[in-house]
Amino acid sequence: MTTSETSWRARFPWGLTIVSALMLTLLIGLGVWQVQRLQWKEGLMDRADAAAAKAPVPITQLPPGPDREFRQVILDCPGLATAPFVELQSILDGEAGVRLISACPEPAAPGRPETGVLLVDRGFVAETISARPPVTRDGPPIRLVAVIRTASTPGLMALPPEGRHFYARDNAAMARTLGVTSLVGAETLYAVTSTNPDWPALRPAVPPVAFANNHLGYALTWFGLALALIGFYIALVRRKLKP
Repeated sequence: MTTSETSWRARFPWGLTIVSALMLTLLIGLGVWQVQRLQWKEGLMDRADAAAAKAPVPITQLPPGPDREFRQVILDCPGLATAPFVELQSILDGEAGVRLISACPEPAAPGRPETGVLLVDRGFVAETISARPPVTRDGPPIRLVAVIRTASTPGLMALPPEGRHFYARDNAAMARTLGVTSLVGAETLYAVTSTNPDWPALRPAVPPVAFANNHLGYALTWFGLALALIGFYIALVRRKLKP
């Protein structure tokens, strides 16, 4: 081995190379992950648009699973107009108020006799209105048109409920408060038609499908940092190896 080769090996930044390679792998991996998230988010948006364009169908025609999210469904809920409810603090069009949440047994479907209970978001009541619908145990069935949406899990900073008043959508806790002992899933039915047509203060309101799709920007950021790292590494190596 010549003297120049020995000097080159001594000056080569092996530690910097290893650290740079690890960081480059991480940055490229994060960029690829964001590209995958972008494709998933675009697929979800396309599925939401396609589901919203379809006509309402009886809920018994839709098998359980993620494919029925965003679909409009028709079902009969016994006594929903006078069913017990919990209140969820909410804002609609800049106006503060609450949403009334009640339980509805899911109709049995062919080949699926075992059913659970669905929570129905009956609509919004402004905070300036103190009246509430009557609550009785018996009442006529209500034929409801609703949109299926999956409820998000409450965050760690969510305020705990105060009795029947909730500050975050928590299907399990709401079901317990309503005295529901059957299985309750993460789905929520948002009423499209009114459960109380004789009480216009209760306004059915399906939240808009709002998807934050910033994954392309995040991917470009990670890939840009990877390119900057490569340039920075090359500059340092050239300076280190310069006689």
